[in-house]
Amino acid sequence: MLKEYSVVQSEKDLLVLIEEDVWMIEVLRAAQSLKLPDWWVCAGFVRSKIWDTLHGFHARTSLADIDVIYFDPENLTEREEKELEKKLVQLMPGLPWSVKNQARMHVLNRLDPYISSTDAVSKFPETATALGVKLDEQGTLLLTAPCGIDDVIKMKIRPTPHFANDKRLLAIYEERVKRKNWQATWEKVKQ
Repeated sequence: MLKEYSVVQSEKDLLVLIEEDVWMIEVLRAAQSLKLPDWWVCAGFVRSKIWDTLHGFHARTSLADIDVIYFDPENLTEREEKELEKKLVQLMPGLPWSVKNQARMHVLNRLDPYISSTDAVSKFPETATALGVKLDEQGTLLLTAPCGIDDVIKMKIRPTPHFANDKRLLAIYEERVKRKNWQATWEKVKQ
């Protein structure tokens, strides 16, 4: 059951929203237990919570995946990512875990190397999805939002500057937005 909020207007509101969601904190604790460098749980995990809340949904929208990212230039194997996913499945079975080392993802995306996980998040396709949360060592919830939170709380879909300024990437963004069809789930979302 989702707690009802009429407004999410600030980073503080967003953090409180997630802090009060027991399931989300359990997911974050599972990811934290891997002790990955520069890790975040990002994208739809955060965006969907905000949009569900702003739409007044009483049940959580299902997630295609739970994106756990980290930055480790010392071990760039996909095999390592799959082993980490297995560990998360053992901790919280039945969830669609996806673990990706951002130190290697620039190659798949045909981009210049990223310098950190937050740098990678800044290069996600949409500003409303360029978000991540994690727990620090003291258990404090942290947010990374390199493109800000205005678009996600205004339910506006637009490309990140990285995608907007590259014709090839903009075409990928446009196809992705069409394929995702977020308005079918969240009718207040606009482009």
